[in-house]
Amino acid sequence: MNVSFGTETLQQDKLYKAPVFAVAPMMDWTDRHCRMFHRQFSARALLYTEMVTTGAVIHGDREKLLGFSAGEHPVACQLGGSDPRELADAAKIAEDRGYDEINLNVGCPSDRVQSGRFGACLMLEPELVAEGVATMKAAVRVPVTVKCRIGVDEQDPEEALDRLADRVVDAGVDALWVHARKAWLQGLSPKENRDIPPLDYGRVHRLKARLPGLFIGINGGIATLDEAMAVMQGLDGVMLGRAAYHDPALMGAVDRRIYGETTADVSPRAAIEAYVPYIEAELARGTRLSHITRHMLGAFAAVPGARLFRRILTVEGVKPGAGIEVLFAALTALDEAAARAAEHADARQAGEAVAQA
Repeated sequence: MNVSFGTETLQQDKLYKAPVFAVAPMMDWTDRHCRMFHRQFSARALLYTEMVTTGAVIHGDREKLLGFSAGEHPVACQLGGSDPRELADAAKIAEDRGYDEINLNVGCPSDRVQSGRFGACLMLEPELVAEGVATMKAAVRVPVTVKCRIGVDEQDPEEALDRLADRVVDAGVDALWVHARKAWLQGLSPKENRDIPPLDYGRVHRLKARLPGLFIGINGGIATLDEAMAVMQGLDGVMLGRAAYHDPALMGAVDRRIYGETTADVSPRAAIEAYVPYIEAELARGTRLSHITRHMLGAFAAVPGARLFRRILTVEGVKPGAGIEVLFAALTALDEAAARAAEHADARQAGEAVAQA
């Protein structure tokens, strides 16, 4: 089936054809500017919005919440909610805006999310999750997926994950993304819930062995592309969050290593240069430079001059009226630092050669 949105055409049967590399939905991070920057590294990666609540989608500023650029495709909208009718309405709105997938958040453990009866606490109500999936499936043509944990609190992860998976499969879910940790609804902060509960990748693999026909992707604690490829063996997809955000350069090899493309890997410098027209267009629309460049602070991790690059963007980029010249100045400083490092390396090698002569 082909679904057309303006000038974009998505083949649904290919969106969830393994393997899939995805960048996780992350609050305050994966906004439209972040996603467009990540797209410069990989043409194939599946990108996700920050979680948006059904109430906000239905009643709020939809352009602010759901607006995105055509260049972001494939891009999924993650919803937070538990009322089946509201989920269906919000899913239809997101589909009409052009999103390629609707994802239901069953993994966030924050108090605010729990008070709204959505996120990880829905692991305790798999029947309600399944009802939400079913209503969304009836309302939209694009894939409907779920992102969950392996359990919460004192739940047995074997029983809890199987029960949720079975219910959403019966409801017609297209894919299940599993963060391979339990979540503790009380006593741990959202940040601690990303680190303290132990990872259990084996649990996700056992689910796949039991449900071989269901697309299952894995998430949680994966720091490099090598780790991603290893953990994904036997599964259908892999999702990285903080690692991809803090070191987006790792995504430059995704199309070659994950998808088998023959295109050259994308360097951070090439990604930023390709991103410049987007930045200029956003500046012309009144977007502040810092709202865009804050997502590229980790692009040159461990490269000579990276600290100076970050300092220029964070100090000069927040000033009123800051323009593209700030980014160019940061790149120039990076180049100069690289040149100095190369000179020092050459001098050191020359000294070592003399000493050995």
